[in-house]
Amino acid sequence: MAIKEELAGILGAKNLISDAESLKPYSRDYSLSTPAMPSYIVKPKNVEQIQKVVKLANKNKLPIVPCSSGVHFRGDTIPVQGGLVMDLSGMDRILKIDDRNRMVRVEAGVTWEQLQPELAKHDMMALAPLLPHHLKSALISHLERDPILIPKFEYTDTLMTVEVVLPEGEIFKTGSACVPGFPDKSFSDGVNPSGPGNIMWTRMLQGAQGTLGVVTWGQFKIEYRPKVDKTFFIPFNNVKDATAFVARVQRRMIGEECLILNNVNLAAMLANKWPRDFNALRKKLPPWTLILVLGGGVRFPEEKIEYEEDALKEIAAELSVPDLPTSLPAAPGVDKDMADMLRGAWPRERTYWKFAYKGSCQDLFFHTVMSKAQAFYQSIGELAAKHGYPAADLGFYVQPVVYGGACHFECNFYYDPDNAEEVNMIKSIYTAAAEAALDGGAFFSRPYGPVADLVYQRSADYTAELKKIKQLMDPNNIMSPGRLCF
Repeated sequence: MAIKEELAGILGAKNLISDAESLKPYSRDYSLSTPAMPSYIVKPKNVEQIQKVVKLANKNKLPIVPCSSGVHFRGDTIPVQGGLVMDLSGMDRILKIDDRNRMVRVEAGVTWEQLQPELAKHDMMALAPLLPHHLKSALISHLERDPILIPKFEYTDTLMTVEVVLPEGEIFKTGSACVPGFPDKSFSDGVNPSGPGNIMWTRMLQGAQGTLGVVTWGQFKIEYRPKVDKTFFIPFNNVKDATAFVARVQRRMIGEECLILNNVNLAAMLANKWPRDFNALRKKLPPWTLILVLGGGVRFPEEKIEYEEDALKEIAAELSVPDLPTSLPAAPGVDKDMADMLRGAWPRERTYWKFAYKGSCQDLFFHTVMSKAQAFYQSIGELAAKHGYPAADLGFYVQPVVYGGACHFECNFYYDPDNAEEVNMIKSIYTAAAEAALDGGAFFSRPYGPVADLVYQRSADYTAELKKIKQLMDPNNIMSPGRLCF
């Protein structure tokens, strides 16, 4: 029997796509990666179908590229060697909201737009990255280690346990979800990340870009939604002063959401009418803004905010920061909405904030210590200017992690995807900036596209060990071949 007939027998004809026009959207994304056409799109509805498809693909050495989100930015779901794209967006059940353990278990297709309103009914919220696209899978955000806006130590690892179909078709559950009978016939809540054995297997799957298996569901931390919020918009003339202030704030464990944006990114998020609002905001906003939300929970919320604000004032006095504004003069009224805005997905009725300026955006991001943020900002700006890209058009986002001991540093290159000259310029800048960042000590914990090649060329021993793991888990190299160092 031909592979197409076998796939149709497993999935049903309507869940198997092979016509060229329907394949095209899966051949490209919003990254600068070269398009590549898959042979088939498969849309399984349950784990049993996933297993059967994986076993068939493994038997025939047919590549599989899993995807769950309805939008992609990093080239990691483009089938560079053809084969199957496994679209899991239809597996979109919220399986369990566990208030007692502050956990939620969701299938791979559950989006941020779907998840956060459902959790709000329980006075809970998932720990979100910065304004995710409404079609972005919440589980994939956790698997990709997207930085969350609340940089507390207890949220360093938000993803606890997962179910994964391994490359030869077996089901594997990590942590305490691995006990027999979970979830239906077990006393385990499946919320402990350790195990089987003493290994945290979930971490091995994070950042793997689908190269080690197909994750079907995951369980991750959620938190009580604050009852009361007070948002500060603290202006700075440079990122050096902003990061120094944030480091003090985080050492005192003050606040909930905490992030730094330059005027380009903040204007892109706040603009309603384009380009008028964006241009006006960019001119009126300070060069850098620290957004800090103080949140009060179930017990004594006003008192919590009061003592945190007192600590914030002490830090401001120590560093001679003259003002702690709770509003943005350039955007009146935004203070009332900012906390809710940061805890949800980007509204589907508005053009996504990274697309509104020029049509597309290429992100360069890595981890570094706070004290190096200014140097990276300057070096990337100078490099962009040398390539003919206006430094004033660069977006920057600094997200403290683990109480401000380090940060996620992100530069956003906005560009017109229909302008071939501009696309080629961004490709050159992006590679050059990545090389310069590596030379400056940047740590790329999630290398995508050309950055992966640069990272693994400099990590021979690490790369060799990764290839050993890949050979053990996926001897026929069917899972997302061509990604990472595989």
